[in-house]
Amino acid sequence: MVKKNEVIEIEIEDVLFPNKGIGYIDDRKVIVKNTIKGQKVKARVKKKRKNKIQANLLEVTAKSPIEKEAVCEHFDTCGGCSYQTIPYEEQLNIKSNQVNKLLNEAGIEDYEYLGIESSPNEYQYRNKMEFSFGDIEKGGPLSLGMHQRGKFYEIVTVDGCQIVDEDFTKVLSTVLEYFREKETPFYHKKTHKGVLRHLVVRKAIKTGELLANLVTSSQEELDLTELINRLKAIEYDGELKGFLHTINDGLADVVKSDETKVLYGQDYITEEILGLKFNISAFSFFQTNSLGAEKLYSIVRDFAGDTDNKTIFDLYCGTGTIAQIMAPVAKKVIGIEIVEEAVKSAKDNAKLNDLDNCHFIAGDVMEKVSEIDDTPDLIILDPPRDGIHPKAINKIIDFNPEVFVYVSCKPTSLARDLPVFVERGYEVKKVKCMDMFPHTPHVETVCLIERV
Repeated sequence: MVKKNEVIEIEIEDVLFPNKGIGYIDDRKVIVKNTIKGQKVKARVKKKRKNKIQANLLEVTAKSPIEKEAVCEHFDTCGGCSYQTIPYEEQLNIKSNQVNKLLNEAGIEDYEYLGIESSPNEYQYRNKMEFSFGDIEKGGPLSLGMHQRGKFYEIVTVDGCQIVDEDFTKVLSTVLEYFREKETPFYHKKTHKGVLRHLVVRKAIKTGELLANLVTSSQEELDLTELINRLKAIEYDGELKGFLHTINDGLADVVKSDETKVLYGQDYITEEILGLKFNISAFSFFQTNSLGAEKLYSIVRDFAGDTDNKTIFDLYCGTGTIAQIMAPVAKKVIGIEIVEEAVKSAKDNAKLNDLDNCHFIAGDVMEKVSEIDDTPDLIILDPPRDGIHPKAINKIIDFNPEVFVYVSCKPTSLARDLPVFVERGYEVKKVKCMDMFPHTPHVETVCLIERV
């Protein structure tokens, strides 16, 4: 009988979304995260239930037959790219099969499954990175990068990261070297003492514009003039457009702003998507794979079909990217988003693109949908990872449009939501996946839902 904290050895026989490896011991299912089908692993039993055991990965004792050598030097320690040892075509197959299986298990039937689109870039695809300050071991030198795989406190310096281009690495290395020289302490998540918290770097793929945002506590006054001069002196492939300093005294380990100052240049960069321009500020939500976003939004536009002289709702619209891509071929587009700064960005970007048929509303979709008088012909849904709120989904369906296009960043949430549409008289006609995040388990899915 397996006991809690016991170390067990199993072979991973299947992987469920997003990264739950499945093995068996004594005829009981064992779930081990961050594993690959075919691996043999050692894991420590964390939780025991009647039919299943949850265990934490300790060591991969034998690689899967499908694995190859990782390209990134940080793969074994960094917690970022868990699929990097899987050939890219096989990554696509895994994600596609997982989504198809989830929808079938949810009872979604008779839809046209169009497989998965690959990311235009397998590497150097990200336009944003949130790096954390810390150390790799207690009392060690200052680190700046990603959390160590499976750890909460330890930070790995990722100056060889392969999913961003060299400009990100140049900024990271310069900032890290500067604060090591100054011996500035990082913010300890346990004691809540220290200064350095995060470095957020954004780069527009089409324009090459860079924006750096240093996030610290207010526990020490910082004169960052010398650091900014060092960053300005770098020869980038792109161009440094701004440097910001954000104060965050919150206890949670997330990037947020109590106060943000522009210390150099401007507080935004400009990206281009499908011929439209978008100003992206430090805290704007924007798809992290710009070239992948063009493919994703092209799928949305294709699924939407003929929108001439039609009214479109874009719910959970973020900075209004989808709304503005649909606006040139629609009568009217109304977007709703709970983040006020995102709505401001959406309005500013609509002006930037000379779109006067876009209207954006700040507020909770669950509340604001009840206040709209317009009748939509088409509703586009792009909710957060948890999907559509159960109290909102029926209000949204009550608009009774001919067509919904659902864009999902978490297929388990999608599989929960789609049966509600079916129960209300709709059918899922088409499904297509888009890989926005190579070397990770994550995948975007687009569904065309039509009224029966």
